[in-house]
Amino acid sequence: MAVEQPGGLWVQDLTKRYGAKLAVDRLSFGVSPGEILGLAGPNGAGKTTTLLSLAGLLRPDRGLICWAGRSLGPERARAMALISETPEVYDMLTVWEHLVFVARSCRLDDGWRATAEELLDRLSIAGERDTLGEALSKGMRQKLLVAAAVLAGTPVLLLDEPMIGLDPRGQRELTTILRELREQGKAVIVSTHLLSYIEDLCDRILILKQGRAVALGTIAELLDGADGKSLEDRFLEIVER
Repeated sequence: MAVEQPGGLWVQDLTKRYGAKLAVDRLSFGVSPGEILGLAGPNGAGKTTTLLSLAGLLRPDRGLICWAGRSLGPERARAMALISETPEVYDMLTVWEHLVFVARSCRLDDGWRATAEELLDRLSIAGERDTLGEALSKGMRQKLLVAAAVLAGTPVLLLDEPMIGLDPRGQRELTTILRELREQGKAVIVSTHLLSYIEDLCDRILILKQGRAVALGTIAELLDGADGKSLEDRFLEIVER
């Protein structure tokens, strides 16, 4: 049965195979504007494949991906920005040139420069403004991609293990930025193994196992009837049963 919702991001029957391996199996879920969805699951559960398929970097074998009631095809890059687990930047562009590229590609208005400067300051990479991508550490690349994705202003933001490589200050600032994006009505999906981070940040959690959704709900809903168990205990119970 199709998912019928008036707005937000809606995914129906998303399926992706790698040869004989079924990585994502008829996955259906939604993310409303102004909501942060945590994507959790053991290694090999299909989290990264799901995000890559949503972003258009993988072609699903089947499934429907919609935003605001409209099916998204090749133009989905205008609706979604992905920050991958392995941050890849252009080696021969400086930090600032990356942001110029985003501004021109997205045809941002003249106010983008002030926003870009603020993001560089907040993420503590203003001092690397003229540094080439090839000279950036992994953490700096991650911060640059966060700045670029936020600057682009897409209504959907996808993050795959965003805390890896970030220092504590960077982690705190990213959390603050994601909460601000939620207040602005963005739909955000965060994939991570850090259940404490999901518990602190996310409105709902989608748990995957072997490419299938095995649980979806708020923290309170997932812990309902768990007899005082922690989210980690409940997660392990769900994926091991």
